[in-house]
Amino acid sequence: MSEIGLHHVTAFSGPAARNRDFYTRVLGLRLVKTTVNFDDPGTYHLYYGDEAGQPGTLLTFFPIAHAAAGRVGVGETQETAFRVPRASIGWWVHRFVAMNVDHQAPSSAFGEPTLRFRDPDGMRLALVGVEEAGPAPTRDGGDVPAEHALRGLHGVTLLLAEAGPTAAILTDGLGFREAARDGASIRYAGSAAAGGFVTLATAADRSSGRPGAGSVHHIAFRAADDAAQAATVDRLSTHHRLAVTEQRDRQYFRSVYFREPGGVLFEIATDVPGFTVDEPLATLGSALKLPAGLEPHRARIAAALPDLA
Repeated sequence: MSEIGLHHVTAFSGPAARNRDFYTRVLGLRLVKTTVNFDDPGTYHLYYGDEAGQPGTLLTFFPIAHAAAGRVGVGETQETAFRVPRASIGWWVHRFVAMNVDHQAPSSAFGEPTLRFRDPDGMRLALVGVEEAGPAPTRDGGDVPAEHALRGLHGVTLLLAEAGPTAAILTDGLGFREAARDGASIRYAGSAAAGGFVTLATAADRSSGRPGAGSVHHIAFRAADDAAQAATVDRLSTHHRLAVTEQRDRQYFRSVYFREPGGVLFEIATDVPGFTVDEPLATLGSALKLPAGLEPHRARIAAALPDLA
């Protein structure tokens, strides 16, 4: 049975080396796959997550060295949040101060301590302190102690003109349930421990956003396998008359895409086959990996990509 929750979030960034430095050194995530945008092989696709790159832990990027800054607006992802142990919020405040990370004072959202911050491209992020954060990672996360390490995605907040149509997709289409309200924001919960929440926030200012560095391209939801994905597509098509793409092989999962009524690009990605399909767990992310169709062009593709060091 499928876990109901996020599979990954994909965003745009500026320079690839700066992006890698922030997410691996500052936040202590693991670079679990170094590949390219299959639709634009001249651009990296970098995946960060837990030790094995499990669904629900993944934040991925298309780095573009000279990308203009994006702007959040209606019909976009406003914030991407990670889970940490509740007692670790203070530790992260001190770390952000010491490392000059742009951040706000801790606040509370849905009764949980929340530390909002931005990456070097201005992407809106948060750490949410939870009581049951899950086990500490076993791998060496650099100078982020295991007891304070990120434990996967907490969820995303979508900024919308109206919540109702998107809520119907989340509940009837994707299996989420309304879990809580906090002011004008409504939280929907899935069953997955990591990546289990989607929050809908409505905007008085209905200005549209602008794609660019620091903006989210799409959010992906989990399907256990092809059959579970197909069942969800059928439900979305028959109940909501949504146009869903054909399945696309992304090497580490198989995906379909659709634009939900509020304007956000949604993906449904299979949990299988996972990131060890083309390299062992111990060396995930350490080498450039390409799908079979791009392997004949490896030399040209590698030569055009910037240095990640």
